[in-house]
Amino acid sequence: MNSQELLNILKKENLLKIIDNELDIYLEIPHIAYLEIKNPDSKALLFTNPVDKKRNKKFSTPVLMNIFSSFKTVELFIGNVEEIAYKIEHYLHLKPPSSFKDKLSLIKTLFSLKSVFPKKTNRKGACQEIIKLGEKAKLSEIPILTTWPKDGGPFITMGQVYTKSLDGNINNLGMYRLQIFDDFTMGLHWQIHKDGNLLFHEYKEAGKKMPVSIAIGGDPLYIWCAQAPLPVGVFEMLLYGFIRGKNVEMVKSITNDIYIPENVDFVIEGFVEPDKYKVEGPFGDHTGYYTNEEKYPFLNVTAITCRKNSIYHATVVGKPPLEDKFMGYATERIFLPLLKTTTPDLIDYHMPENGVFHNLIIAKIKTRYPGHAQQIMHAFWGIGQMSFVKHALFVGKGAPKLTDYNAITKYILNRLNIDNILITQGILDALDHSSDNFAYGSKLGIDCTGDEIEDESTEEISKEELLQKFQKIDKNVTSLNQYYKDTKNHITLLKINKKYCIKEFFNKIDNLLKFIKILIVLDEDKNNLDNLYMVVWRITNNIDAKRDIIFRGKKILIDATNKTKFDNFQRKWPEDVLCDKHVLENLRIKNIIEFDKEYIKYNFY
Repeated sequence: MNSQELLNILKKENLLKIIDNELDIYLEIPHIAYLEIKNPDSKALLFTNPVDKKRNKKFSTPVLMNIFSSFKTVELFIGNVEEIAYKIEHYLHLKPPSSFKDKLSLIKTLFSLKSVFPKKTNRKGACQEIIKLGEKAKLSEIPILTTWPKDGGPFITMGQVYTKSLDGNINNLGMYRLQIFDDFTMGLHWQIHKDGNLLFHEYKEAGKKMPVSIAIGGDPLYIWCAQAPLPVGVFEMLLYGFIRGKNVEMVKSITNDIYIPENVDFVIEGFVEPDKYKVEGPFGDHTGYYTNEEKYPFLNVTAITCRKNSIYHATVVGKPPLEDKFMGYATERIFLPLLKTTTPDLIDYHMPENGVFHNLIIAKIKTRYPGHAQQIMHAFWGIGQMSFVKHALFVGKGAPKLTDYNAITKYILNRLNIDNILITQGILDALDHSSDNFAYGSKLGIDCTGDEIEDESTEEISKEELLQKFQKIDKNVTSLNQYYKDTKNHITLLKINKKYCIKEFFNKIDNLLKFIKILIVLDEDKNNLDNLYMVVWRITNNIDAKRDIIFRGKKILIDATNKTKFDNFQRKWPEDVLCDKHVLENLRIKNIIEFDKEYIKYNFY
């Protein structure tokens, strides 16, 4: 599938909006895509007339965004994820044949795997219809977007980064943030745990330049495979062949020896110096926060090739829900069988997008003995990208469907016992901002696989009365709400205009503990206690369990505020990713977008 075929499918299924207005690659196009993907009936967007107003430049290349705009597009462009998962599980459990019939069946099964392996060709691909070398290969000729007002510059969001090991035995495809520094230089946001970074260090130790080719566009499955959490050393194009049932055809880059799919839209080729770095960032990322500036390797561009009728593919990363919700759903379902190989008593798992995937996981397991849940917690924290998970909640096989958030929350709260809470430490995603140390901090595991706990009743009080009592203790408390009062561990949310460390606040409220079970404190600014979806997003982003969770008897107190000098927090706490108010207002005046000002005020600007 190429981009034109992709557009034809979207049009046929009425899943595409075409916007012909001249719109700026600086903020306007990304802001429109950001609002669109949050609609319950969101569609892909094709911007046919992108412009760069700062440079008074028009582009002939259209911009395509929100390809994975729904569960339907996941099925169209990846396939039936449950069937793919079943197929993987089938191959994982192949047994030696016991009869002639079984042998024939096994031969047929193994023969079907011939389509898994990429097919290299010597001819030029469609992605090389136009070739620009040296000074003619300018990144500014591509409509690369600047997504957020405080971004360090434009960056490629859906780049398929192809690399290989120094000895050529390992090929890798990844998806990393790619900042544009100038016409011929782009940053490579290789986080310390990523495969691309591991391969880079082989070249660094050898003192050799590393070849890299970055593809954009083509089959949407390339994009999904680029972020698939495969084991180190397994080429992601094998997964493509497995799912599509046909060999991916790959061609050699023009100026290096990296192979890329022949039908992508753009290819940016170059080499990475082994001992040179540039400061990359800041950038709004999928956590919903700006990430801090850090030094990363960069690519010196040697060639840019493209199709004659190329399309630039991009996405928006920021506060959920966004396109990664649907891509993450496919990843979650398809990789369940692989997780079961190391945790065979795992029944199901779910990573809610408002937990930005690595911050929250809910797992359903078949418990066989005491401590079984804790055993699986540690297994999860030692498996590939699962090792980045910060907060893991485990429930038993009789639990409700994991995506029924109301039912599963009640199930957990009725079984939550502080004696079954595990707080440990380990590696974290490099984008995590809440821990005291970079990429290392606390992990929380909660075992709710047992029976309902006995109810330790609290004194009944209205939220209005409780708010007054808190405000008598501290006038900086501004609002309060309560949830799940019909469970054994009801939740009290509180907002405060923070003037000191929240632990000091906790030390002043002993007389109020009789009214609460779980108390969670958030900042006054940019939090809406009526929006539980975004409250979960804030909490899972903002806490480091060892530092921010305090137990007072059977009570649980959680500080989910931004950490500041009051907390002796030494790292830079990042800002929320928010839209530019004036850009949104101008787009609204032009009737390009519609929005409810009351709805967007907490999460958009």
